[in-house]
Amino acid sequence: MIIEQIWTGNNWRNFNYLIVCPESGQALAVDPLDHIKCLGLAKEKGWEITHVLNTHEHGDHTGGNQAVIEATGAKLLAHENAKESIDGMDLGLKAGDVIKIGKSVELEALDTPGHTMSHVCLLSQTDTPALFCGDTLFNAGAGNCHNGGHPNELYMTFASQLAKLPSNTLIYPGHDYIVNNLQFTLDREPNNTAAQVLLKDIEQQNPDNALVTSIEQEKSINTFFRLNNDEVIENLRAKFPDMPAKPDEKTVFVALRELRNSW
Repeated sequence: MIIEQIWTGNNWRNFNYLIVCPESGQALAVDPLDHIKCLGLAKEKGWEITHVLNTHEHGDHTGGNQAVIEATGAKLLAHENAKESIDGMDLGLKAGDVIKIGKSVELEALDTPGHTMSHVCLLSQTDTPALFCGDTLFNAGAGNCHNGGHPNELYMTFASQLAKLPSNTLIYPGHDYIVNNLQFTLDREPNNTAAQVLLKDIEQQNPDNALVTSIEQEKSINTFFRLNNDEVIENLRAKFPDMPAKPDEKTVFVALRELRNSW
């Protein structure tokens, strides 16, 4: 499986993806907002885009659909409940569905509500799994819930699915927010050495060659996975005086998401 992460360079800091079967050259385009870059790279490499996948219905993820489909005849896939919000869907996905591209690429659909209620992530069926996570999980962060989502559902997605993925799972998010997210982690947990070191290393990174984190690394640098950390809880209680001394993980997650909204 070939993964091409395409940096759009736009104000939203989107990443687009081509996931390619090396044997056949057939490809899946994930959230191809920058259709010019996606189509151009496929043409340069001699690949055929046969499918487009939208992780969710927001315009910064669906805006390139029409141009890519008109150029390639690709089929459009998204969450089964997104039919009313994404025009021209050919196939609605539910949890456990497997998308096959070419001869060797298999991607499992995960139903991952929270950022929106019709959000899917894709998990590759490879020795080193890769998670294409849209706006659910970011490098060192979590998606917001402003436009059709809910933090309680996002917590459940993190706790019941993402936290249980193999530790070597690679993370391919929909946006490059890693610097701000690490700064938020350090605002919540100033003594997090792993986040300190990583921020120093990547503060000036070129998103055209962005760091790819793993679930194992996320659990050390992403405050939304660090819900039992004493420093995180102590600093949250300073912001939320009514929080109990030993809050449950959901309470911590929702409070962190609320703080991140205005941070």
